[in-house]
Amino acid sequence: MNVFVKSVVSVCATLVAAALSQGVACASDPVGVYAIIDKVVFEPNADAPERIQLFGVFAVAEPSDRNNYQAPQRGYLYFTLPAGKESVARKEWADLKQMSGKGQVVAFGSRFELRAHVRKADEKAAAPDLYQLSLGVVKVRSDPSYVPVKALLEFEKR
Repeated sequence: MNVFVKSVVSVCATLVAAALSQGVACASDPVGVYAIIDKVVFEPNADAPERIQLFGVFAVAEPSDRNNYQAPQRGYLYFTLPAGKESVARKEWADLKQMSGKGQVVAFGSRFELRAHVRKADEKAAAPDLYQLSLGVVKVRSDPSYVPVKALLEFEKR
């Protein structure tokens, strides 16, 4: 990828991240997952994690529709590190850990690459999904007018 294309991609990613942090809805929303994370578990340990379990409520992007998200589900996401990008992924995982347990809506991953599957809380952890880097981890303003965020907040109130 040439320098110009990398610059354009970087600027676009920054603008999308800024818009999300302000609670602004985007046409063709690129976010893979909106979540309220209750707890994070690192495997095999927190010092050098290779896998992560994120427990909470998740609205995962519909792979076949650029604008919709699945209904919120309580459970956990299970990811493994992406090869060659372990350091960046671990930094994002540390951000997710820092925001867990606070009732904060966060966004991460790309709807175009991330294949996350919400597991039931009592389901055995096996065959983790590949964690995909994208826009980073974005703290989202709890904007009750944006459908996936509103759905998460309403689900959490039940």
